[in-house]
Amino acid sequence: MEENKYNDQDKLFSKRVKAGKRTYFFDVRETKNNDYYLTITESKKKFDDQTYVKQKIFLYKEDFNKFVEALNETVGFVKKELLPEYDFDEFTRSSEDNSDSE
Repeated sequence: MEENKYNDQDKLFSKRVKAGKRTYFFDVRETKNNDYYLTITESKKKFDDQTYVKQKIFLYKEDFNKFVEALNETVGFVKKELLPEYDFDEFTRSSEDNSDSE
């Protein structure tokens, strides 16, 4: 088993997004040199042995703007060019409904 060298105490800010069978974690962490970076973790539960598979992206401040711009452009392309008739707000409404019951 891989040892997790990052614990919850290292996090300065955390946001969890449940998305079906996956959960995404957006965490702000601090380096030893008092700098900051973002980790984006995707966690999926494996049903065969009840473990979690995690994949992590490290995003550093010098890349924030380029990353957000590319993400927005890519999502915008899917929404406007590939699925213009699709109601993406359906997922926002259902997740808001679910959070009221938690």
